[in-house]
Amino acid sequence: MSSLDLDFQIGGTLVWYYFICRREVWLISHQLTPDQEDQNILLGRLIDQTAYPRKKKQLIVGSSKMDIFRIEKNSLIIGEIKKSSKYLRSAKMQLAFYLKELQQLGVYAKGELRFPKEKKVINVELDEETSHGLEEAVEEIFALVALGNPPAPKRVHWCSKCAYREFCWV
Repeated sequence: MSSLDLDFQIGGTLVWYYFICRREVWLISHQLTPDQEDQNILLGRLIDQTAYPRKKKQLIVGSSKMDIFRIEKNSLIIGEIKKSSKYLRSAKMQLAFYLKELQQLGVYAKGELRFPKEKKVINVELDEETSHGLEEAVEEIFALVALGNPPAPKRVHWCSKCAYREFCWV
């Protein structure tokens, strides 16, 4: 993608990766596929398929796919399932992005981050500070995607477990 596709939409996954690795945002947005046999990707798929089997699965809005949802006391609650709370900031911002996307459509919802292996649930609501942070992140994501080449690799804490590591450190 040499120039920004005018139909390009940012989804929650890019927001998630933006708060982990900017290079990964570029790679994903340019349809470069990570190692599909990576243990972390396989574990993520397994958790997605097996966690919370009685909850309704996947709500798709625009370019975003939310893992689970339910209606409770006339309120929509959307949930994002993660394998670990180690990426808490990224997970919160991804879920906040979904809440904002729904809000822009006139649907007000609450969010839950769910960590089945840790038996932990964290409530997330969209506040003014988070909303402003999302606006800045979305602007920067569009700028990253428009680059002709990916940003230079920058070693971060998560590199050793990244399914894209061969794009950076081989």
